[in-house]
Amino acid sequence: MPSDSLPLVSVVIPAYKAAPYIRPTLDSVFAQSYPSYEVIVVNDGSPDTPEFESAIRPYLDRIIYIKQKNRGPSAARNAGILRARGEFVAFLDSDDLWLDNYLDRQMSALRGEPGYDFIYSDANLLGDNIPPGRTFMRAFPSRGPVTFESLFALKCIVISSCTVARRQTILKAGLFDESFWHCEDFDLWLRIAFNGARMAYQEEILATHHVREGSLSATPQSMRKGRKRVYEKALATLGLNDAQRAVAIRMRDRWGALVELEDGKQLLSQARYGEARAKMRSANNFFRSAKISAVIVLLSIAPPVARWLYKAYADKGASPQSPDDGQVHSAPGLSSNTDTAGPSNL
Repeated sequence: MPSDSLPLVSVVIPAYKAAPYIRPTLDSVFAQSYPSYEVIVVNDGSPDTPEFESAIRPYLDRIIYIKQKNRGPSAARNAGILRARGEFVAFLDSDDLWLDNYLDRQMSALRGEPGYDFIYSDANLLGDNIPPGRTFMRAFPSRGPVTFESLFALKCIVISSCTVARRQTILKAGLFDESFWHCEDFDLWLRIAFNGARMAYQEEILATHHVREGSLSATPQSMRKGRKRVYEKALATLGLNDAQRAVAIRMRDRWGALVELEDGKQLLSQARYGEARAKMRSANNFFRSAKISAVIVLLSIAPPVARWLYKAYADKGASPQSPDDGQVHSAPGLSSNTDTAGPSNL
């Protein structure tokens, strides 16, 4: 149970369309073996507010409840951070769960030697089409030290519901960018790292992350667009050195090409052949793929055949990966605003 004294950790839970999930999430927090925490729940103008408030009613004497107009996930998390009293902030999505030793293990790692400003852990994955026993780090491994460069190149991929950070570190980085509705956490983690924060991860499984169709984190094309925008912002606002700028340009162009390719696929399925061909040509300026080139040629000489072949592949779920995507796609359907949009298929 939370301590009556000033908490060391503030748990921030943004909520939108979360009425069916919030009770198990809160139960997982209040089951923590670590004693010094407070819980801040931010209702971001959810359309299910009556049901949501009914669900949290038994917890009202144990949480700080903030209700605001719908302003997006960044604004919801910022509201919680600004209200927080703890030295550390732990983020938890409203449909995810912590194991009962989550805070204890995370805080031990943060406050041990050499000491860190930011840490994240692994989590089990649950959802449609997710193989049993799959974990986040198995799907999206973190490799090597957590640095600005490793985050930038997606060698280390952070899951928000497994993240604890010093509040001052978050404030110094400028909080979440409220103009972002996707990849807002990736943008913040980059700024935190660029400011020199000491960051680390532990491979211990300490949580359960639900992958739900229809959630903000389950829209791959929006995530691709968000990822591209993060790199555009980094190029425009951070004082990158030449090597970092080269990576940023490459990643911006890569995610932009994935957006164009996905748009081309959608246009092809709608029999908008000229637009589909233009999008795929734009994508292939980056990929230089023989397969995409073949589709472009087929769109020029026999568009209905190209559409029929694409639909046949899509219906069978047998489409090959797009070139140069470079992401492990071990958990079908998984995309997280903290992580990766996953590969686009042609």
